[in-house]
Amino acid sequence: MLPLAGAPPLLVLGREVPLGSGYADLLGVEASGRPVIIEIKLAQNNEARRAVVAQILAYAANLHGTTREQLEDRFGANLRQRGYETLVDAVRSVQDETLDSDEFTTSLDEHLQEGRFRLVFVLDDVPGELMTLVAYLEHVTDKLIIDLVAVNSFDVDGTSVVLPQRVTPEQHEVTVRKKRRGESGTLYPGGKRFEESISQAPSDSHETLHRLLQWARGIEKQGFVRLATYEGKGAKRFTLLPRLVVENVGLVTIWNERGASLQFWRSVFDKKAPQFIDRIEELSGTRVGQGNTTRNTSEELLQALTETYKHAAR
Repeated sequence: MLPLAGAPPLLVLGREVPLGSGYADLLGVEASGRPVIIEIKLAQNNEARRAVVAQILAYAANLHGTTREQLEDRFGANLRQRGYETLVDAVRSVQDETLDSDEFTTSLDEHLQEGRFRLVFVLDDVPGELMTLVAYLEHVTDKLIIDLVAVNSFDVDGTSVVLPQRVTPEQHEVTVRKKRRGESGTLYPGGKRFEESISQAPSDSHETLHRLLQWARGIEKQGFVRLATYEGKGAKRFTLLPRLVVENVGLVTIWNERGASLQFWRSVFDKKAPQFIDRIEELSGTRVGQGNTTRNTSEELLQALTETYKHAAR
């Protein structure tokens, strides 16, 4: 029922799983090999809802460094009771028969050793402070995918209906910079204001900026994104934001600041198009990190980004 980002096939390994001094409500693993910790809080006050962040991070810290063999030993009996001989057999039941066992076990090992987890918060209400905390965690690390799910229940003609809905924290690629620099600015719909700003850039960057604008308008025309332009006051910084229509988040931001550059948002890549990261890193010559930038804007890279946005939008 959980509407997780990317809709990964998910196998639940156990409930009330001892991790350190506490018990994780649900522990699972994706078909990609990424472990998933799910914590459910139907709290009565904001303080308790904020505490869930420390709680789930403590569970993740305890799980970090666990070996695949230890995980399989821990849940082997449970899986056999459910009719599965091995962990791979169980994951195939939620994926399909084409799952590569060697690829899955290698990936699971790497995720456990590197601490690359998906953390899922399920709450009756998601306060703004919690969304800010989650946005910050995703900003400072590329190892965590975090989902916030708000659950509401309704009575419909005597039937209880439960509605889980994923809540996406605002991506602060502009807001964070604005606050850090103490500047204010204006957000304009579309790319017209960005186009007008190109004349203020160094002349040797005009061609690149026009090419990036044309690329962004192209993927907007295909229905993958909606464009917006942010104009910072002060130093007159302009950014073009190609944001996915549904989630209103972007894989990249286009900067017009002393020339042209692309900025990557790893948390969005991890959620929407993780299989494209290696290719983008190869073509850009830089790591796809949270807020990393590159001035490499080759046609090959833009074509790869088009395919990435196409996948993410679908």
